[in-house]
Amino acid sequence: MDDISELDRFDTAILEILQHDGQCSFAELSERVGLSPSACHKRVKALWRSGVITQQVALVDERRAGLETSVFVQATLKNQHQTTLTAFEKAVAMHREIMECYLMAGLSDYLLRILCRDGADYERIHTEILTQLPGVDRVITNFAIRNVLRRTAVPI
Repeated sequence: MDDISELDRFDTAILEILQHDGQCSFAELSERVGLSPSACHKRVKALWRSGVITQQVALVDERRAGLETSVFVQATLKNQHQTTLTAFEKAVAMHREIMECYLMAGLSDYLLRILCRDGADYERIHTEILTQLPGVDRVITNFAIRNVLRRTAVPI
């Protein structure tokens, strides 16, 4: 099983269930997909081994954790040399406030999603982190007013 195209209906059903309830027991999983618990266990292990499942996590409510502000930052680098990109990406990975980072095509080089407590906390992140990242020429900041939709499940 090297990619998603090799998944059968049982694998797809297992993934759908586990994406919404990662703690689902093999007994419950087997009932819901119509396989024995041992068959479900073997399939889940194969999904892990193949890299289709990469991790199991608990999703934390950002607001209840005191991180009420999502900020989207467009970062433009001084150049697009591979060494500049690599240095930037390694540095980004060191900061827990940066939740996501995407290499972009278009006006900016990267799009970052940052979680912070409030505007003052973002000012600290901007001053101490973002403007200090290697190769940064310019950052454009957009504050999210509210979250309309957030999915964690991949549409299989």
